Amino acid sequence: MGPRALPRLLLVLLDCWASVSAQAGTPPVITTEGLNSTKPVPTTLRSVISSKPPEIPRASRPFSGPRPAPVTDVAALCVCDLSPAQCDVNCCCDPDCSSVDFSVFSACSIPVVTGDSHFCSQKAAVYSLNFTADPPQRVFKLVDQINPSIFCVHITNYKPALSFINPEVTDESSFDKLMKAPDGFSLNAESDVSTRLDAPQTAKYEYGVPLQTSDSFLRFPSPLTSSLCTDNNPAAFLVNQAVKCTRRINLEHCEEMETLSMAYYSSPKILRVPGSGIEVPIMVQSIVIRSLNKTLTRLEDTEILRVSKQGVVEAGHIKICTNVVLEVTYSLIYTDAGEVIKADLFLLLGAVSSAMVPLQQKFEIYFIQQNAKPVPLSGNPGYVVGLPLVAGFQPQKGSGIIQTTNRYGQLTLLRSTTEQDCLAAEGIRAPVLFGYNMQSGCKLRLTKALTCRLVAQKMKSLLKGQGFPDYVAPFGNSQAQDVLDWVPIYFITQTSHVKDSCQLPVALTVEVKWTKYGSLLNPQAKIVNVTARLISSSFPETNSGNERTILISTAVTFVDVSAPAEAGFRARPTINARLPFNFFFPFV
Repeated sequence: MGPRALPRLLLVLLDCWASVSAQAGTPPVITTEGLNSTKPVPTTLRSVISSKPPEIPRASRPFSGPRPAPVTDVAALCVCDLSPAQCDVNCCCDPDCSSVDFSVFSACSIPVVTGDSHFCSQKAAVYSLNFTADPPQRVFKLVDQINPSIFCVHITNYKPALSFINPEVTDESSFDKLMKAPDGFSLNAESDVSTRLDAPQTAKYEYGVPLQTSDSFLRFPSPLTSSLCTDNNPAAFLVNQAVKCTRRINLEHCEEMETLSMAYYSSPKILRVPGSGIEVPIMVQSIVIRSLNKTLTRLEDTEILRVSKQGVVEAGHIKICTNVVLEVTYSLIYTDAGEVIKADLFLLLGAVSSAMVPLQQKFEIYFIQQNAKPVPLSGNPGYVVGLPLVAGFQPQKGSGIIQTTNRYGQLTLLRSTTEQDCLAAEGIRAPVLFGYNMQSGCKLRLTKALTCRLVAQKMKSLLKGQGFPDYVAPFGNSQAQDVLDWVPIYFITQTSHVKDSCQLPVALTVEVKWTKYGSLLNPQAKIVNVTARLISSSFPETNSGNERTILISTAVTFVDVSAPAEAGFRARPTINARLPFNFFFPFV
């Protein structure tokens, strides 16, 4: 190495040392959301000497605006603070409001403020007003909120996701490249995020949505992976449940377990609709006390308020925990607009001894629609002769059975009239009644001006009616959600093979096969098969002018396919006894 190359080598080494020292002195800062801490992330650097020109780091590129920092303090968040340096009405989180302003508030417009909803556990700021104080005061609580979803973020171990990447600024050189990108580009990515955050919440409960309370959600203990009770299971809207689970308890400290007390299940207040400030309290309607010898005593209405908390009582050498919650039943009344308007609670309390540990609890919840009339049944469970068949259709795979509100219009046939005119009697149908074989028909007058296709469509609509069903219920009380139990209608089309002729449907026959199900003393009628046949024939050739008359008929037949009952007897017992091999010794 010559003396001329030595200064160049020293310059390269000094340049590398300066870049490494600058990077090691300022490590990247990552804000950890949920931990409320800002820590530098150590980086391992490796210098590589290359002949290529140094590339400009991504952090040094220009960007369109300041990098937004993630906000983790929910107590500082306030979405209803719209006026700067001025108190907003009913905004309990507005820092510009004083105690005098809070005293004239009617309610908190935003009662609960949360951060990122994807975390399994997060802080929630709960605001309320204490109207019992004079003057009324604002109450602020910072609670831990649990996410009821199974798919939630437990640990944020991917730290780059907690910061924002500097967006590229579009210029004349990069515009054509971004236009050809498959995902396109956006000049302001923050506008899309703000649009999604400002989207209003749904103003009603939907099927399967967890029931929200003033601080979290309504807890419905259920067994998950084992028989033990899991208290963080949410109660879902319109999902009726009845479960049993066990708890391991210590009788000496049973008064410390809140899941055994009545207040744990009666104190939550359900929100009328998600995200609203209207609360629906849970009212205790009935309390039944069960003793150790299984006797039940229902408390009067005046005694419900005097029920004490669970406690330990010693009876000799036996310790007994009294007033323990054994069964919980929620009854929720909702409107057709998806609002919960009433919540009732029915409890079964009892005494628990060491012989009953581990304790088994039963929980049940059901929903009742307001002003809903009971649906009449065609049998319970089997069909009753003379009542209409229960039928419906499935709009898409995986959904329930859709039925019309008119039980006499779910499966119908043509209705005969004195005029025998199909067009005059169009829309007038006769219901298919269980056990009644029926036949009806009418006449349809056609002119030569009508095309074959138009006539075939008209006759098919006359035979099938409006909304011919796809399924028939096997029993008179079958539920619409039990799709696998319903009997599909097999639709068969029969045509006569005649060349150069117009095929017109002229008859519809329905065959219903049923059987006797259950005990011989009280058999129940069950439908096992339904077949509908659409019979077509060639267009009639007549010479009676420009009109042709076609006879259309429909019929239904019920066939009993029950197997003859045979009396069964138990087989005679056989004696399988063996003598020892030397029993006849020494004679044999």
